[in-house]
Amino acid sequence: MRSPHPARHAGLRASSLAQRFQQVRGQTEALIQPLSAEDCQLQSMPDASPAKWHLAHLTWFFETFILERFEAGFKPFDASFRVLFNSYYNGVGDKYPRPQRGLISRPNLQEVLAYRAQVDERVLQLIQSQQASSDAPNDAEINTLITLGLQHEQQHQELLLTDIKHALSFNPSRPAYARHWPLAGISPQPLRWIGFDGGLLAHGFDSAADGGFAFDNESPRHQVYLAPFELGSRLVTNGEMMAFIADGAYRRPDLWLSLGWDWVQARQAMMPLYWQTNTAGEGYRHFTLQGLVQVDPHTPVCHLNYFEADAYARWAGARLPTEFEWEHAARSVPTSSAAPGNFVESAAYHPIALQQQSSGSPVQMFGDVWEWTQSNYNPYPGYKPWEGLVGEYNGKFMCNQFVLRGGSCATPQSHIRASYRNFFPPDAQWQFSGLRLARDMS
Repeated sequence: MRSPHPARHAGLRASSLAQRFQQVRGQTEALIQPLSAEDCQLQSMPDASPAKWHLAHLTWFFETFILERFEAGFKPFDASFRVLFNSYYNGVGDKYPRPQRGLISRPNLQEVLAYRAQVDERVLQLIQSQQASSDAPNDAEINTLITLGLQHEQQHQELLLTDIKHALSFNPSRPAYARHWPLAGISPQPLRWIGFDGGLLAHGFDSAADGGFAFDNESPRHQVYLAPFELGSRLVTNGEMMAFIADGAYRRPDLWLSLGWDWVQARQAMMPLYWQTNTAGEGYRHFTLQGLVQVDPHTPVCHLNYFEADAYARWAGARLPTEFEWEHAARSVPTSSAAPGNFVESAAYHPIALQQQSSGSPVQMFGDVWEWTQSNYNPYPGYKPWEGLVGEYNGKFMCNQFVLRGGSCATPQSHIRASYRNFFPPDAQWQFSGLRLARDMS
């Protein structure tokens, strides 16, 4: 297997890489601390995976793509894990059926944690051996693949949280994953429209602005023409979604795409995922990783699928932005205000009401909720997937998906950038996904 192109993600010095490896791997295990072994076994739907499976698969990645290739005298921790914890890498070999991952009761959680510990030690030894050698021919390639593995792990950290939230929501006791909801000052603001001139603009990964790493789907950088447009100054809120519901929008086929209306009818959908009406019949509560709480009208709405986001935008007399409009607007946000945001590090695990006043630039562009765009998940002009087995990472999913941008309250802050392209099918609700409005310049 040849590595991804080194220009796509610059490596770190061995000492920095070892530190980064320990930090990211440790963060994954910190996320399961509130969970019991029984919690870690739960799989609530085929699209979700048990926390235990995430822990094992992430270790499988380092064992399969790094140790198996570069470790002298390699021996697998357990040969059966190669099939059990393969996700979608057909080039690696057979896979255990995804919908049945919750049936893998053995190895148990402690054995999976032992697997992680052993592989971690072996990867660190590999890093150190490369550092000690004056003529390590594979140093850059190992560095590149470990960096990719850590970015992959951060993606799964978010999936672990969204998957366990979905699983816990079925428990009648509505158990809380955590109880650390940071107090947030609320700055209710009317939606304002911020104009952008458009034009012929460079789009895609820019190492000078986006850092040293990018996935293959963020490149190559290319020219895109944008007509003048306006973007909402902030995210759409729960209160605005309540008005959408009160207007009977879930019962109005004129607001929905044909597939979206089919989804509404099949699900008998009446409100966002995790919402329920209060027992008194007024207002709403929703299940969060902090337990069952009152829906706050000032907080960004989340757990909308593409169909719901598109219908809301149409109801509001607007539309969803394209991913190109979103990225252009995100790059206009001053650097001093681009980094702050509600990411997983805040330990809120839920969107937070707006705390900053808009001063001519869009706010909440990063963190809180992934923002649906109207863009199909397609390759950029000139796109080439990575070579080798890791070439299966992104390109083969470029069908029947839509692009989301900006990260969420479950995203590690160091993982996100303006060029980052997330993608999900249009009926996916269980991610922390919301929306920002756009419209053509009048």
